[in-house]
Amino acid sequence: NSVMATKFALKLADICVTEAGFGADLGAEKFLDIKCRFAGIRPDAVVIVATVRALKMHGGVPKNELTAENMEALEHGLANLTKHIENMQKFGLPAVVAINAFPSDTERELGFVREKCVQMGAEVAVSEVWAKGGKGSIELAEKVLAACEKTSEFLYLYDETAPIKDKILAIAKEIYGAD
Repeated sequence: NSVMATKFALKLADICVTEAGFGADLGAEKFLDIKCRFAGIRPDAVVIVATVRALKMHGGVPKNELTAENMEALEHGLANLTKHIENMQKFGLPAVVAINAFPSDTERELGFVREKCVQMGAEVAVSEVWAKGGKGSIELAEKVLAACEKTSEFLYLYDETAPIKDKILAIAKEIYGAD
């Protein structure tokens, strides 16, 4: 999404939703530290999209076994989502986790992810747009609107005038956990 497209959208509506790219470590960091700074825009909130299936895969479940309930793998896989939430919190933005639900997700799995997200300080909503159309996104839309109403403490990860080595170190340490 270009700076021009974002600025144009902001002239046409009160809220502009843009996909920053994959992950709170890749797309979001570049969007927040580079695009927002360059364009002079300040986001009010961030949405992190997750699936129970992906979390179980991060927890070690093979692709052909993702439809079976596996709470242990789900808990292990939550480390991935936890890092993405922590990364966005470093930018001072309210986070909403959108759980993109699949028919094989159990209520127990969805409830577990919801509970863990809330414990991490993120709002969470189950998104069922694929199955229910717009009605499947009402909870998510309401959570995002509420997050946008909160006072944003948006800040950049590094000082723009810092030497390139310091910028790289800040990203490596803060976003990727390097020591």
